[in-house]
Amino acid sequence: MRIVFMGTPEFAVPSLEGLVGAGHQLAGVFSQPDRPVGRHHNKLQPTPVKERALAHGIPVYQPETLRDGTALAILQELDPELIVVAAYGRFLPDEILALPPRGCINVHSSLLPKYRGSAPINWAILNGERVTGVTIQRMVREMDAGDIILQQSTPIGETEDAAALYDRLARLGGELAVEAVAQIQAGTATYTPQDHTRATQAPMLSKAMSPVDWTRSAQEIFNQIRGLYPWPGASTTAITGEPIKLWGAQVVEKHTDALPGTVIAADWGGIDVACGEFNHVLRILELQAPGKKRMTVAAYLAGHPIQV
Repeated sequence: MRIVFMGTPEFAVPSLEGLVGAGHQLAGVFSQPDRPVGRHHNKLQPTPVKERALAHGIPVYQPETLRDGTALAILQELDPELIVVAAYGRFLPDEILALPPRGCINVHSSLLPKYRGSAPINWAILNGERVTGVTIQRMVREMDAGDIILQQSTPIGETEDAAALYDRLARLGGELAVEAVAQIQAGTATYTPQDHTRATQAPMLSKAMSPVDWTRSAQEIFNQIRGLYPWPGASTTAITGEPIKLWGAQVVEKHTDALPGTVIAADWGGIDVACGEFNHVLRILELQAPGKKRMTVAAYLAGHPIQV
């Protein structure tokens, strides 16, 4: 099938590779514009999807907008039967949605209608979900609200963070994208409307989400650390008075009457902090002080002893 693929980050790469491997004709790839990187922002970093597309000899287009007619003209010239989108990062205007005769489909990293939006992987962990998955859905004007073509669930590991889950769902998304396109090509695809009354949102993350509220349970704070990894990260000033990033932790069954945010133990095995429940504490295992690299608690305490 003649396909135009739209994607930007690493999440989209397995979907692109899967379609290429399945023998489809990739007429072109759309990706976000290269962004400046480096200390002086004097070097442009190509997107992961662009790098893979060029390695396969596929033309790459990186318009700044999809709404000035330029992208539409390119797509009309490419004449795709189907557009496949995976984490492209832009809304498709109506005229592009209507262009390919077999429509536009999207690889979304949640079990729709739950977690519509830009950060479904993070929010699933933040909210303590035990199961998530990938949905292939037909794209419509409303974000992530189109009919479901395929959906597959997967358990979330008890200690799995957003980065690890991202990689797993990217691979699953690639597999489902290939299967969905095969069904569309064969005319066997089914389109199941979503129950919009069950929809939940997964908005963009922000640095304002980083500070830890120690009156919450140890499990909720542990979910915050996992869900905000690697960006923006969870942080606290409770341990030393300065903002410290929390990268590794575990929930420990341990009774304490201390006020939430109180350090009740600190040794090479971890820093135990009281939370908003009496029978569990959060044990910090890895952290990062301002201006320092990420390190184990044992390494941190060697130079910054904490009196309990």
